[in-house]
Amino acid sequence: MAHINLLPWREDLRKQRKRDFFIIAGSAAFAMVLVVVLLHFYFVGLIENQEARNSYLQGEIKKVEAQIKEIEELEKNKAQLIARMQVIDQLQKNRPEVVHLFDELVRLVPEGMYITSVVQKGNTLTIEGNAQSNARVSALMRALDTSDWFANPTLDVIQAKNEKGQGELQSFKLQVRQKTAAAVEGVAK
Repeated sequence: MAHINLLPWREDLRKQRKRDFFIIAGSAAFAMVLVVVLLHFYFVGLIENQEARNSYLQGEIKKVEAQIKEIEELEKNKAQLIARMQVIDQLQKNRPEVVHLFDELVRLVPEGMYITSVVQKGNTLTIEGNAQSNARVSALMRALDTSDWFANPTLDVIQAKNEKGQGELQSFKLQVRQKTAAAVEGVAK
């Protein structure tokens, strides 16, 4: 004979499917929450790692900037020392020029003339003195012009003055350019 089940099997099947659906939906929701939490911790770890790297790099940048400042200070000190060395070297080179200047000046001054003042500004000398005649001043200027150590003599002032016991003298003031030792050596070679 045929068995007819009069129980509400369809409703039991719906309840079973509903239970299965909620179990699957709950499991999926739990899995999604778990994935979201794991992703959150993963990204938080990445961010913390990147922040640690950034702070390390910032620390290294500060160290490098300090080294750059120190290098700049050393470069500045080096430039100052080089400038000082150049000044000292220039002074050492110019030291014998004064000796040559006065030695040459003594040789060039003709008899009957004496120098009262020599003032140097840069490479220009201003010479003041007295001479017995204008010819002696001209002789001095020619001698200065032909000298290896002097160039371009120009007479600023010449005037007659009467000295007691010496008669009439010519007071003069002239300017002449002093040549450098390098220029004199270049001419000599």
